[in-house]
Amino acid sequence: MKTRFKPKYNIRKGDQVVVIAGDDKDLKKPREVKEVLVEDGKVIVDGVNIITKHTKPSAQNTKGGIVKKEAPIAISNVMLWDGKQATKVKREVKDDKKVRISKKSGGII
Repeated sequence: MKTRFKPKYNIRKGDQVVVIAGDDKDLKKPREVKEVLVEDGKVIVDGVNIITKHTKPSAQNTKGGIVKKEAPIAISNVMLWDGKQATKVKREVKDDKKVRISKKSGGII
């Protein structure tokens, strides 16, 4: 995603999200965001898109072997969870601070 300006996303590290597309699609099970890769437009979500990586023995890992880890998925394939349901987000300024507000429930996220 090569653009002139850095994109702004409503999803941050530590947020609860649901996967709305792909093999791990589950609209009722919220999961935690481990990392947001802003430049690539991707997120790493806990327990989603698990890959197996074969590692050689090294100084840190003397055994090597097969390691399972999460791979990034597109940020468009996840939706923010506000505590009760998946929702879109709008931003407002309250008390000189930008806050994220759920469009469905109206509560602050």
